[in-house]
Amino acid sequence: MALKAFVFWLAGQSGYKSRISYADADYFNPSANDSRIATARREKKVPTVEQVRRVIFAMPVGSDVEKRDRAIVAFTLLTGARDNAVASFRLKHVDLEARSVFQDARDVRTKSRKTFKTFFFPVGEDLEAVLGDWIDHLGGKLWFGPDDPLFPSTKVAPTNAGLFGAAGLSRDHWKNASAIRRIFRTAFEAAGLPYANPHSLRNTLAMLGEQRCRTPEEFKAWSQNLGHERVMTTFNSYGAVATNRQADIIGHLRSKPDSEGQTSDDLLTKMSALVSSINSALVKSGIGQNETPDRP
Repeated sequence: MALKAFVFWLAGQSGYKSRISYADADYFNPSANDSRIATARREKKVPTVEQVRRVIFAMPVGSDVEKRDRAIVAFTLLTGARDNAVASFRLKHVDLEARSVFQDARDVRTKSRKTFKTFFFPVGEDLEAVLGDWIDHLGGKLWFGPDDPLFPSTKVAPTNAGLFGAAGLSRDHWKNASAIRRIFRTAFEAAGLPYANPHSLRNTLAMLGEQRCRTPEEFKAWSQNLGHERVMTTFNSYGAVATNRQADIIGHLRSKPDSEGQTSDDLLTKMSALVSSINSALVKSGIGQNETPDRP
């Protein structure tokens, strides 16, 4: 495709116009098979909730910086917030009593500057305690106020060795999310697990929702908690069933005894009724099909 663009540009340059036409660039169009290979969606490596919890409780908490780092990973799993938003939250945005976070686009760097409220996902009260302890530490020991950063950046200063290094916490926000990604990389590698970036935890939560939710309304609420206006965004962007889970489901269906004596027609009728009921519920909820796919 880069070569095609070059030839197309060359066709308009002086000295080449008489020998190269714009149509010649079409020679470099890939075949349909090559296009399908290039654009195929491949399975993402998504950590499970148990793996993320293992990482969190393996992280050290001796210093203020280490306490902050563990709270960041716990907060990301609790809320599914994007890393750039996590870097910009203030203390006032978290309501521990209501188990919620207000993603206010006036202060928080949310995607497309959307404002919405997120309630903690059901991934463990001990993770809520990790976040609560961190907030108590900020307010009690470090004297942070409501408008101070929830996750302040690291203060850098000369060390005894004459080099610059971490010297506690500042009272400033991070300018971007690169430091949060480094925290995730260090934490996962220290726990002996492959690196999972902060955004992959949104896939983790979407997969958990597919297993936990039993009605269209429940999954709509789950999707809305991730900041999606339409539930199909959650399905299309995060809803792929992992290969190992796919194998488990198919294996379960293969070994499931057919004790009810159902015929193929009976099964098709039930499946058709289920699809119709889901579609009706989605229509009533105003759920469309055309929202822009969600990307990191």
